[in-house]
Amino acid sequence: MSGGNGKELRLIPLGGVGEIGLNVYLYGLHGRYMMVDLGLTFADDRLPGAEIVLPDLSFIEEQRDRLAGLVITHAHEDHLGAVPYLWPRLRCPIYCTPFAAAVLRRKFADAGIDAGGLLRVVKPGANFEIGPFGCRFIRVTHSVPEANALAIECEHGRVLHTGDWKLDPAPLVGEPTDGEALEAFGDAGVLGLVCDSTNVLSPGTSGSEAEVRDSLIDLVAAQPNRVVVTTFASNLARLETAIVAGHAAGRQVFVVGRSMRRMLEAAREVGYLQHLPPLGDERDIASLPRHRVMLLCTGSQGEARAALARVAAGQHPRVRLEPGDTTIFSAKIIPGNERTLFNLHNALVASGVEVITEEDHFVHVSGHPCRDELEQMYRWIRPKIAVPVHGEARHLSAHIRLARRLGVQQPVLIGNGDILRLAPGHAQVVGEVPTGRVVLESDDLVDAGDDLFRVRRRLSSHGTVMVSIVLDSFGSVLSTPQISAHGVIDPKRFERMRETLAAGITTAVEALDDETVLDDGRVQEVVRAGVRQGLDLQRQRRPLVEVQIQRLTAEALEALEALEEEGTGVAR
Repeated sequence: MSGGNGKELRLIPLGGVGEIGLNVYLYGLHGRYMMVDLGLTFADDRLPGAEIVLPDLSFIEEQRDRLAGLVITHAHEDHLGAVPYLWPRLRCPIYCTPFAAAVLRRKFADAGIDAGGLLRVVKPGANFEIGPFGCRFIRVTHSVPEANALAIECEHGRVLHTGDWKLDPAPLVGEPTDGEALEAFGDAGVLGLVCDSTNVLSPGTSGSEAEVRDSLIDLVAAQPNRVVVTTFASNLARLETAIVAGHAAGRQVFVVGRSMRRMLEAAREVGYLQHLPPLGDERDIASLPRHRVMLLCTGSQGEARAALARVAAGQHPRVRLEPGDTTIFSAKIIPGNERTLFNLHNALVASGVEVITEEDHFVHVSGHPCRDELEQMYRWIRPKIAVPVHGEARHLSAHIRLARRLGVQQPVLIGNGDILRLAPGHAQVVGEVPTGRVVLESDDLVDAGDDLFRVRRRLSSHGTVMVSIVLDSFGSVLSTPQISAHGVIDPKRFERMRETLAAGITTAVEALDDETVLDDGRVQEVVRAGVRQGLDLQRQRRPLVEVQIQRLTAEALEALEALEEEGTGVAR
């Protein structure tokens, strides 16, 4: 499938629309494609046993010779995290700024991937071409250095793909949004604006990183014992703020978590954070008094394998928290992570650790634009077409209303997989392509809808029953069926029911006619029905019932009978 008419300028999102994260967008023209971002998201309880979720790229994988290049707008996991897992299936050039390149090189090295000369480093403001598209990065502020909007030019007009952005006059690390460049781009006439929708429901502005620094300095200084600060590893301005706040309070700062250390390494490699005070060695934490210690930990979203979750569970080899210590969550909860994160909060509080979040204190500002900032972007760009992305359904719908109120002629609501014709003619959805989610399972990519996860969900929610039954070649039950149950009902109650269940199974099987009893599949269905009926569970409770059938041939039965006669004690 090629995706449609090669003469039309088309936008095809494969992820990132109707959701937060998993950003991947295709722009198509003349049978060639440009991909913008390739991100991941984190698994929730609908995918037990999984950690990360990736976009299904089967549409473009099947025609990867048409993919001219991949542009990375910035170095957040939801925009580049899927690259080391999925890029080997694409093997196209990657265009990004120096900091994103430093992050990607480390990811490629970890994955054992040789990207060769396919990593193309582009400085903000420089022009570059990908297939039929002329491109330029325009600097925007976000919670990571070198975030960019992508200015796209082609024969049909100009499109601005904002990526993630905000307006912050004092971002601390990196430079402010280049309003002059955006306004100049708008003055030349813009066909379409493909824009971040995350905070469209929030009035006003997102706030300044400089204000958070002042607040955190005061907050850390007021704590009597150990302080833990957790935030996104890529939020370098927040990491710098935390380190500055720790040293201002006379504390030694320690970084706990591999991804955070690697982000700091990448930042220093390209010239950021050059003048920070030295960081401590984890091995020295235990030797310092509690009021002299501050820890910067990964795990602001409650990730099970991150440093903070291991510390809270008492499983970290070098870090221990005690009653009276404080943990500051300097990050917003990503939608979908609430339960996991609240479980972590509760575990910390139960152990006597104070938990401070943005609900208690001014410890976070968003990296995404609120309504006043969005209105400013529309005043600069003045597009004919507005395409909200990077948000859930409620955000996209509100963004459509905002664009319409601001005079945009064609605000268009789309979903993942929609083929949106931007030009020529009126913007409209003209088809769709397959999309979905895949999960990294060991070294394989498994569809998120695979039976593997359905079975895991059922096991975790409803439990499992194992039945082993021995039949002769005629279908007669030769011994009492063996039954075990896990997570279904109270074990003591099950023990009281076991004999009755076994008798019911035997009766049900022996009631089958001569033909049916020789069909293992039919016998398994009867046994499963007998177990569920015998357990007398509520309708919504459906444990997984596994039935193992062993059939003894006449020869095997004779051998067993001979052994019994010899007094070996072997029972049928």
